[in-house]
Amino acid sequence: MKKFLAGILCGAMLASCIAVFAETTQTIEAIFGRVKLVVDGKAVAEETLLYNDRTYVPLRAAAEMLGKQVSYDDETQTAYIGATPRPPGAFKAGFITMSMSNSSQKFSWDEFRRLAPDYGFEMRVFAGENEPQVEIAGIEQCIAEGYDAIFVNPSSIEAVVPALKKAKEAGLIVGMFSSELPPEYQHLYDFFVDSDDFLGAKQAGEFVSKQFPNGANFVEVGGQAGHDAQIKRRGGFREGIAANIIELDSQNCPGGWNAYEALVITEDFIVKHGDRIDIIFCHWDHGAGAVIEALRAAGMNHVYVIGVDGNSTGYQQVKDGRQWLSVGRSWTSMVVKSFDSATTLLEGGTVPEINIIPWDIVTIETIDNFPWPEW
Repeated sequence: MKKFLAGILCGAMLASCIAVFAETTQTIEAIFGRVKLVVDGKAVAEETLLYNDRTYVPLRAAAEMLGKQVSYDDETQTAYIGATPRPPGAFKAGFITMSMSNSSQKFSWDEFRRLAPDYGFEMRVFAGENEPQVEIAGIEQCIAEGYDAIFVNPSSIEAVVPALKKAKEAGLIVGMFSSELPPEYQHLYDFFVDSDDFLGAKQAGEFVSKQFPNGANFVEVGGQAGHDAQIKRRGGFREGIAANIIELDSQNCPGGWNAYEALVITEDFIVKHGDRIDIIFCHWDHGAGAVIEALRAAGMNHVYVIGVDGNSTGYQQVKDGRQWLSVGRSWTSMVVKSFDSATTLLEGGTVPEINIIPWDIVTIETIDNFPWPEW
């Protein structure tokens, strides 16, 4: 079998022709048709070649056995199996995002930029730094400059709706990235990619309930007030917890996903509720780090801290035993799905409107099952 696979990789031939491409040519003695091919019980009607104790099959036949298409560029004398590379800059797209000071959004932009050449995209980022008018101006600039697509994760959903309507009317592909539109506006996007914040938070609630079968008290440090992720994480966690997991208090960060605000909120909870707190559910891992610092200063290291995101900070806090759980998402997989969807639509295909990427449940017991996050 090893020799057979080596033959496919090293000596495969185009179509049903037999040819050797090299700087020089030479005559060889080979045996045709000695080995018969049967794939999944079905005989393959292609002639094989046996040479130097290796079996060779035509490249097209080998690829089609694996469900791949084969194309050939005569100018460059290159055979392609599966997708053919697009020329650089074949498409132009903008990434409209809330802030580059947000580590997940910065990493997402890094991944958009890194993967763009593989899809033939030229990318530009429009970061609002939590100023919706900057994000709106970015969308309008993409329209004015004839961009093909935009990937949108705004600081305010409501504020960008009129600009998204203009983008759709101008014929841009609109992909929502990690932020969903309300039902009445969902006709304004072509696809939505996320890890479903509601489901991830629900998984966190279910996990906590198993750890505290006799019940416990929790407080919640929410993310940016009114943000789509904040709303879904709040609702999902409450959907997942058992009836005996009791809420003592909940506050959201008014100024963004700000770790200092998470610290101040936690200190307030400690003053109000003290040792009654068993669990703190924080909407993001960097915020959980601030929560942990406030608890350490108060001598409350027994409190069960949960974070969401699955970034390197959360992983390290879990590994160090300071954070019990990080519910993690793969931003890279979300970027890949965004590019796949936009490319398919730009080439005349169809894609699902809703694309949900699974979450990871990262604890001290499971952390080694996942690759260390790069953000």
